[in-house]
Amino acid sequence: HIVDVHCHPTDSPITPAAMDQLPITICAMSSRPSDQYLVRDLASRYPEKVIPCFGYHPWFSHWISLKPHVSKEEHYRRLFSPSKEREDTFKTMLSHLPDPVSLQDVLLELRQNLEGFPKAMLGEVGIDRAARIPIDHSTSTVELTPFTVPLEHQLAILEAQMNMAVELGRNISLHSVKSHQATLDLLNRMQEKHKASWLRISIDFHSCGVSTETWKVLEASSTPHRNVFMSLSTAINGRSPSHRSLIAACSSRRILVESDYHAIEECTKRTWDMVLTVAEVKGWSVETTWVDDDIGEEEWGVVRHLKKNWDEFQLGNHTSQRSARCRP
Repeated sequence: HIVDVHCHPTDSPITPAAMDQLPITICAMSSRPSDQYLVRDLASRYPEKVIPCFGYHPWFSHWISLKPHVSKEEHYRRLFSPSKEREDTFKTMLSHLPDPVSLQDVLLELRQNLEGFPKAMLGEVGIDRAARIPIDHSTSTVELTPFTVPLEHQLAILEAQMNMAVELGRNISLHSVKSHQATLDLLNRMQEKHKASWLRISIDFHSCGVSTETWKVLEASSTPHRNVFMSLSTAINGRSPSHRSLIAACSSRRILVESDYHAIEECTKRTWDMVLTVAEVKGWSVETTWVDDDIGEEEWGVVRHLKKNWDEFQLGNHTSQRSARCRP
């Protein structure tokens, strides 16, 4: 009954034994061109355990060109506008960067993947104002450059993917780092553009790093964002004690859990550790057995709360107050 709503298992070797022993459902993220097919293959082999998620992470958004048939140097030079002082660094970085892929081709593959799996989500996608571009992403020791992907470019890539998710009715796992206001503005634009169709889908702020105050704005009854959930991980959120105040501030119906981890052997334990933290902060009991009987909400433990939240996240259709259950 536990779902790890965000992990990256294809970033590490996966053995059949590890998948056979996996006791939970996982939402396996993709993030760049090379792992879309890996997630697709994993979900095809383990359809009962893996919900595939397809999309392009902001850390790799500079690999995507908004215009087709543009040369490698032209694309990256236009994107990063290197100064004279940074020209040498730019040229070194350029030698390691891949040829850009057009947004048109990205969206074509994304559509094929999403349509190939009826339960697939869009993810991991988002915006990140803190990430710097490495000299060579493939090395084990990453040397960072001063270059960052312009927010306008990140948003162009993200909004194109999100528009498709709305069109196909697919939920979204969203990355947002140092971009709180930009993310709020984005949600408002999506709501204004897509109207009721926007509320057909659910959005998860994964490893949620927004402030408690920002989250309260998202949950406020005066805003239309009742389709937004949050999930937390020990890998990211556990680094700061502030995640406990975020759990406390979050509506009981909007919270989910994740590992945000790559080694499939550790996803269950890391997700369960966050389950225990949520239970402690919310004052919920921790079930030791599952009772199929229809019990009153006041008797629910943490697992049943989280399962109900996941069920409603998957279902979407937040256009009515049905989704806004009367849980504090």
